[in-house]
Amino acid sequence: MDYFLLVVAAILIIVGLIGCILPVIPGPPLSFLGALAIHYTKFVDFTTNFLIVAASAAVLVTILDYIVPIWGTKKFGGTKAGMWGSTIGMIIGIIFFGPFGLILGPFVGAFIGEAVGGANNKSAFRAGLGAFIGFLLGTGLKLAASIYITWNFVSELF
Repeated sequence: MDYFLLVVAAILIIVGLIGCILPVIPGPPLSFLGALAIHYTKFVDFTTNFLIVAASAAVLVTILDYIVPIWGTKKFGGTKAGMWGSTIGMIIGIIFFGPFGLILGPFVGAFIGEAVGGANNKSAFRAGLGAFIGFLLGTGLKLAASIYITWNFVSELF
């Protein structure tokens, strides 16, 4: 059973890291589940403090991942039209262009949303830039949490 959990944990850790880049996969929660799975084996015994911090980080960055791009759009002068455009752009970008669309979709969507809402090109561009920066920040936070969990996973295992 320990070896089965080891394999499951390793898969969850790897998929968790991939999920930090792909929006349909909840990266940090999967990374945490990988750490939790291996905790119940003879191979690793994480402290309660680590498990609490890792779980908290996974939940926090997952929530922030939805908030930060909206905040970025708003911080750079975007309106609700830009925020909606950013969200719609991300969804359409993923569907038609995959990971590349995920990166540019929020920017293009916020730009179009602001332009349709009556903003000039400079304001629309700033809102798009804010959405893009927010997306990058959210992705960075997810990666940081998953890398923290992965680092502990690997260092405890070896």
